[in-house]
Amino acid sequence: MRPIFAALLVVLTMPIVLSAQDAIDEVRKLAGHPTIERAFEIIEELEPRTISDLVKLTQVAAPPFMEEKRAAVYAEWLAEAGADSVFIDDEGNVVAIRFGLGGERSQTTGGEVRTVAISGHLDTVFPDDMDVTVRQRGDTLFAPGIGDDTRGLVSVLTVLRALEGAGVETQADVRLIGVVGEEGVGDLRGMKHLFREGGDPIHTWIDVDGTGLGSIVNKGLGSHRFRVTFRGPGGHSWGAFGLANPAHALGRAIRYFQDVADTLTRTGPRTSYNVGRLGGGTSVNSIPFEAQMEVDMRSESEGSLERIDAAFRAAMARALTEENDLRRGGPELELELDQIGDRPSGEISDTDPLVVRAQEVMRIFGSEPQLRRSSTDSNIPISLGIPAVTIGSGGVGGGAHSPGEWWINRDGHLGIQAGLLLLVSEAGLAQPVP
Repeated sequence: MRPIFAALLVVLTMPIVLSAQDAIDEVRKLAGHPTIERAFEIIEELEPRTISDLVKLTQVAAPPFMEEKRAAVYAEWLAEAGADSVFIDDEGNVVAIRFGLGGERSQTTGGEVRTVAISGHLDTVFPDDMDVTVRQRGDTLFAPGIGDDTRGLVSVLTVLRALEGAGVETQADVRLIGVVGEEGVGDLRGMKHLFREGGDPIHTWIDVDGTGLGSIVNKGLGSHRFRVTFRGPGGHSWGAFGLANPAHALGRAIRYFQDVADTLTRTGPRTSYNVGRLGGGTSVNSIPFEAQMEVDMRSESEGSLERIDAAFRAAMARALTEENDLRRGGPELELELDQIGDRPSGEISDTDPLVVRAQEVMRIFGSEPQLRRSSTDSNIPISLGIPAVTIGSGGVGGGAHSPGEWWINRDGHLGIQAGLLLLVSEAGLAQPVP
């Protein structure tokens, strides 16, 4: 356990600033503080351990909805690194708490504790039978999930070790979190739990996802995803001819949806649609008893997303009605629309202090910041108006979501140092007066 100073504190970085220039000046000042410089040194000294942890954690599989084994390992490592409290919540998120000095005082007086979180996501896109053994060729590490987002998790872990090793004390409480359900049909379930009504307040969110340095996601890309199923009795293609056919209904549904969706995506806020998976049927000479597809719709604008969603639903209903009208006998088809994804959109202003700080942090480490829109765990706090950004974990990587995913430790420590500096700039560095 770290000592809790009783002395008066000098706050070197306040959580709220008055101007963009104030935020920039404070980040620069913080980067040169001896305690933070020592934390940077520790990150570099820890490089061999960080890479070893990356290999070990990558080889603990974490398929969608099956993150338990990786969560248990990660929780153990965070506790060993010196967190004041570590637990796995009801959704499966790993949450480590490092108390701030201001936070401790607020707890004793009954006031609300300001909390800054930094996170990576536990899950990968790969099934449980995928070989996740890490292989090295030259300076390159190959393994499914090594960059997305095992590298992010290990970066957060190394940030904690550096904070502890350098004796960095913050004003705000810090939460270091391994989040479940970021990928695919996980539908940000871990984040929705963390930011649920009645949950413990988190006032600033810093997500570490993806590799490299310089990218700052401060705009959330919203999406709606559906699994569509047309069901009927099925039968022989000759003997039962005339029954309503789920595959024919599915074909109509795709055509009607695209006819309208095309017009909705030509102008206005950028919006997309895609039929990504198709399935159903048992043989070429059988009327299928069901036909399925999975549909993805995305937009920069919540209003545009709602409009294309409405067009999609109308197209599905039209296809069902028309196919049923064509049948020559037998029961009507049934339609099931199962929403498997609902990610909200939104954006944090480019002039928000967190975004300004993040940009200056990237410049300090020699990278020109690039503000971007993407779909990440930050979508949830962004949609709620809570300052949030997603930054890279350093190094160079590629092949995300493929078995050939790779990562190279090319100045990878810079990404971890950037994460630490941004975290402390938001949490507020506190130091006892001599």
